Amino acid sequence: MSASAVNPTLLDRVRGALASDAAPPTPARVVSALRAEGHLLGDAAVLRIGAELSRDIAGAGPLDDLLAEPGVTDVLVHGPHQVWVDRGAGLELCRIGFADDAAVRRLAQRLASAAGRRLDDATPFVDARLGDGTRFHAVLAPVSAGGTCISLRVPRRRVFTLDELVTEGSLPSEGADLLDLIVKERLAYLISGGTGVGKTTLLATLLSHVSSHERLVLVEEASELAPDHPHVVRLEARPPNLEGAGEITVRTLVRQALRMRPDRLVVGEVRGPEIIDLLAALNTGHEGGCGTLHANSAGEVPARVEALGVAAGLDRAAVHSQLAAAVDAVVHLVRGRDGRRRVAGISVFARAADGMVHALPAVEFGASGTVVPGAGLPSLRAALRRHGEREAQGPSARAETQEDLTPVRATRERSA
Repeated sequence: MSASAVNPTLLDRVRGALASDAAPPTPARVVSALRAEGHLLGDAAVLRIGAELSRDIAGAGPLDDLLAEPGVTDVLVHGPHQVWVDRGAGLELCRIGFADDAAVRRLAQRLASAAGRRLDDATPFVDARLGDGTRFHAVLAPVSAGGTCISLRVPRRRVFTLDELVTEGSLPSEGADLLDLIVKERLAYLISGGTGVGKTTLLATLLSHVSSHERLVLVEEASELAPDHPHVVRLEARPPNLEGAGEITVRTLVRQALRMRPDRLVVGEVRGPEIIDLLAALNTGHEGGCGTLHANSAGEVPARVEALGVAAGLDRAAVHSQLAAAVDAVVHLVRGRDGRRRVAGISVFARAADGMVHALPAVEFGASGTVVPGAGLPSLRAALRRHGEREAQGPSARAETQEDLTPVRATRERSA
């Protein structure tokens, strides 16, 4: 008798018996569980059942092979028959599937339990981080009308270097040189873009270029950043428990981080009232701070910051005043129709006569690698020069004072 021929009800009972403790479903344990149910099967069937139950009880079940595949960034499940994977070129439908929605639900609940979270009809959705750093989100049916949904965001196992991003076509070499200068001259910056465009990946890359003598304090809702740097302190927010107590917010952690002598204050993703504390910190001597922000374009960043700041209790004029003084540059990422992620450009903030802030393109990078200087480039060069002088780096500051960007690579090499 094959595994597929075994009564599903019997398999569920065996699965429940084997899942009652943490031991793996070895052939001996499978045979014992089947015997307890009054069934005896041949060796081949026992091995197949054991392998199936092992995938179901441990790891991510049938998704394990996808998650282990190099280059995979996202695995998305929508019901038992739709499994999508992103290998870096957009979503692809896989042939992998589940027996039924109950199997998807079991996997979602087990992953939630492994992350110390609750997932059931009373709490039909969860957002958590698994032990290996994978970002896990799930919504149970019938809240998800087409079946239980699981979203897995795979952390990058190795941080990109700027040169690798150039090789991959994510930005031109001139852009890499400029970003390197922004980091080395301790400019405060935000990385903006939509979901899944690589904001966290780029931020980790840039943080890896920070001097080894500096102390990075990272504040995140769920730890995803893993810069290649010797001195990193990580603070992670905590959701409330089942009684609604014990919550630790990102805003609370930003305030704590300021007391931990950060050379660079980093907020992994700005999405709430912590924007007020971040802007205040960047305006009071904490140079080189940075974070990511969801926005459709660099031009929409001021409106996004305004919305967050006003919701947190700051008036509109104060938000724009803080933003103009605090943030030196915005690096915007996009994802093309071919699925390729790239840096679209770098912008600066300028204030209009009414005091409102708007983004001014300093340099734009085309999909083909073209570099187009913008009206904000003189302001960006001035910011680099101002920070360079503050760091007393003297005559070597800098090639960016030239009218074009081609001499910047030499500057980067001298300062490395």
